[in-house]
Amino acid sequence: MKELKHDPHAVEQEEWKKRQWKERGKQLLTIASPVFILLLWEVVSRTGIVDARFFPPPTEIVGTFVSMSASGELFHHIGISLVRIFAGFLLGVIPAIVIGLFMGLYSPIRHFFSPLIMALMPIPTLALLPIILIIFGVGEVSKIVTIAGSVFFPVVINTVAGVVNIDRIYLDVATNYGADSKNFFFKIALPGALPVMLEGIQMGQAIALLTIVAAEMMGANSGIGYLIWTSYKAFLLPEMFVGLVLISFFGYLFSLLLRGLQSKLLPWR
Repeated sequence: MKELKHDPHAVEQEEWKKRQWKERGKQLLTIASPVFILLLWEVVSRTGIVDARFFPPPTEIVGTFVSMSASGELFHHIGISLVRIFAGFLLGVIPAIVIGLFMGLYSPIRHFFSPLIMALMPIPTLALLPIILIIFGVGEVSKIVTIAGSVFFPVVINTVAGVVNIDRIYLDVATNYGADSKNFFFKIALPGALPVMLEGIQMGQAIALLTIVAAEMMGANSGIGYLIWTSYKAFLLPEMFVGLVLISFFGYLFSLLLRGLQSKLLPWR
């Protein structure tokens, strides 16, 4: 009898095809869940199973989105909210990274700042909003400071944890080779803390979106949060759902961008 010979190249091709089909299956499942929810929502709203006055069908929300985009009203609110989010995010993240790195590297600084951070962190930033409004007024600065305060704590805590958990051998090698403070800071502490720090930044961007909506509901006359709140009060629920969908979309987009940045900065992960 002739022995069956397996072509290694053919086997490899078969395995590659199987992996491709698995990946496509995962992608289809990822798309299937939101599509299913939207279709179900459309059906139950159109058939009257749920009250369309409170849950307008997705097609009506899309139509409202198109009309608001055509009038320019929607882009006005989006632009203002994005400026506030980016300004507040940077104002919170940059000091958090710097303070976190110093706290992780130097024990006296860590002991000095730790009680303050531990005492202030449990207080929701929105609970401090009246004080922020008293100090900074009802203008743009108060909203930016509110976002910065909510972003600061998860980033600083994760940065400290990232530095403290750096393998001791790297610190010893840097010390033995006479690394100065600058090299120690930028070549040991910052890269070593980066994986955990980026997780804190990822958390911070989600909190920034939550905070901007609440901040714009109080003392604002523009922005996505303002759009959601005023639409709700006027019972313009399709407009309200447009604002909610926008917040969801930007949260997903920012998460993808940060994960892309993480893959570039940390290719080994």
